[in-house]
Amino acid sequence: MNNTKKTNNKKELESSEIMSKIKTNPFQSVGIKLFLYIMGGILACVITMGMLAYNQSKAIIERKVSESSQQTINQLGANLNNILKSYEELTLQIMIDNEFHKNTDTIIASGDEYSKFESTKLLTTKLQSFIFSNANITGMALIPLNNKLGVIAAGSSQVSKVESEAKEEWVQEVIDAQGKIVWLPSRQEAITHTNATPSFGIARVIKNPSSSVASYILVIDILTKDIQEQINNVSLGSESIITVVNSENEYMVNYDSSLIANSAPFQLDGSEANSTRVTLDNIGEVLLMHKKLEFADWSLTGQIPVKALVEDADVIGRLTLTVAIAAAIIAILISFVVILTISRPLVQLRNLMTEGAKGNLTVRSKNNNRKDEIGQLNKSFNSMMIQITALASQTKNSAEAVMVTAKTLTNASSKTAISAKEIAVATEEIANGSTSLAVEAERGNDLTIMINDQMKQVLTANLEMVQSAYEVESASGKGTAYMAELIEKTGMTEEMTREMVEKVDSLKDSTRSIVKILDVLNAVTKQTNILSLNATIEAARAGTAGRGFMVVANEIRGLADQSTQSIDVVAQITDRIQSEIVETVDVLSKAYPLFQEQINSVKEANSIFVSVQNQMNQLIIRLEDVTQSVNKLEASQIVLNDAMTNVSAVAEQSSATSEEVASLSSEQLSISDNLVTLSTELNEVSTKLKDALSQFKVE
Repeated sequence: MNNTKKTNNKKELESSEIMSKIKTNPFQSVGIKLFLYIMGGILACVITMGMLAYNQSKAIIERKVSESSQQTINQLGANLNNILKSYEELTLQIMIDNEFHKNTDTIIASGDEYSKFESTKLLTTKLQSFIFSNANITGMALIPLNNKLGVIAAGSSQVSKVESEAKEEWVQEVIDAQGKIVWLPSRQEAITHTNATPSFGIARVIKNPSSSVASYILVIDILTKDIQEQINNVSLGSESIITVVNSENEYMVNYDSSLIANSAPFQLDGSEANSTRVTLDNIGEVLLMHKKLEFADWSLTGQIPVKALVEDADVIGRLTLTVAIAAAIIAILISFVVILTISRPLVQLRNLMTEGAKGNLTVRSKNNNRKDEIGQLNKSFNSMMIQITALASQTKNSAEAVMVTAKTLTNASSKTAISAKEIAVATEEIANGSTSLAVEAERGNDLTIMINDQMKQVLTANLEMVQSAYEVESASGKGTAYMAELIEKTGMTEEMTREMVEKVDSLKDSTRSIVKILDVLNAVTKQTNILSLNATIEAARAGTAGRGFMVVANEIRGLADQSTQSIDVVAQITDRIQSEIVETVDVLSKAYPLFQEQINSVKEANSIFVSVQNQMNQLIIRLEDVTQSVNKLEASQIVLNDAMTNVSAVAEQSSATSEEVASLSSEQLSISDNLVTLSTELNEVSTKLKDALSQFKVE
């Protein structure tokens, strides 16, 4: 009784701890959960839609800007092509100028120093006029291909500077171009003078149109300012950069002149025009456009930072954040309404159920006016409490009746237990005798079963021997059939070999006839050759009138020579065929005796297979007789086995019956003891149930 009270007190403490945890943990509240669900769902939808719109707008802006910027780069590239074309046309104008070539010829060929001086002066004046006509040309010079001639410079060009440049590698590159234009990369210092002005050059070998003799290399220094001005007139957007790079990926034109001739931080893909997205050091992601120029191996490039492109799209991001904040406020208001209408009534109902769990069955819910699920839940709670109250009263009355019945049952169980002990002792003695009889019968049955198993093994082995004998006999029959077929095929092979020898002999005779024909053709060729030689001699005697006949004679002699060569080749082939035929005849002659020996061996093997088959037939007959004898012995053994089985079954049945009676007696004794125990426990449970129901307040 004391242990039962301790257990009930422990359960009450655990129940009170659980209820206190429910009250103190806010995340167990339905209202808090609904608040989190509503706010999370609304924010997730708003943020997802905002991010999708933001990313889509970024992609559209980037694509549109890329297309328009690439078109702008293409148009700017066309303008730069016109500028470069004008410089190329300038070199062509000098190349086709007759007066220019007349003066260069005078410098090269004249021995008069004054004439050379006058021609040099005229060339300098002409180059100077070209410089004056274009403000972007800072210098022009002529570098002689002959080391004995001097450099001719115009404008700001310095002879000493040009002479030092004449030793650079680019001069050999211009010579190897053989008159084609060579565009020299930009540099901080000009080619023809020492002024620190960013410029690039154009050079080509000047050839005389009439003699195609190259005498000078024309070098023109051009400021990058003109191209930079063209670039400055174009804008791709905020923070965009437009530059020109050469095939070595070095800057030719850049708004920052200090970067000219330095390597660019990007690598072009080699296409004519393209727009790609790349990541550059210290800049980040940029949209890179390029257009390859036509007249020089240069590319016009444009860079637009992706960050600058998507500045307008950031408005959508900020709008998304604003809408998310507004959605959070709306979610809070909705959640407050949900807490008042759903969570608060549920909390009240939970408190009432807690009171009911403590034993107060008189509690009732007062929120029965609502028509929704909360109102239905309150009505169901009140109905449940009414039914529990009635059930508790009924259970209390039943417990008192059970206590009276338990006492009566305890007295009857004690008397039944004493009688069951006496019956169990008598039954146990009967069971011992039946068990001894069953053991002896079981031993005889085991011996009979052992003999039966051995007979089955003998029968099984005999059947396997019969089966094996049939299989060997069948295999012998197949072997005999295969050997007969092999004898027939071997005879056919012998016949085919004999026919092959005859055909090879006939072919040998045919080759002899071909040799005779070749001898006749060889003689005819020799006669044709002699006839051609005589015709040639007669044509030579005839002089001019015999030239046509001499041509015919020469052709006949040529055909005779070709016929001789062909006959020799055919004769060699015929000799090789004849020798191979002789070798074939020898091989077939040696193989024929082997075929004879093979036929004899096959016939002997066939006779062996026939003998084996006859012996296996005799063995099968004897095995069948043994099988019949074993079957008769097995039938007798089965009858004996059945008899021993019946004796064992009777003994076992008697023993089982005695054991069953003893078991039932023991079971009855055990049941009687259990009835006594159960009666005692029923009495205790009834007392506990009465004590437990006494804590419920039903009135």
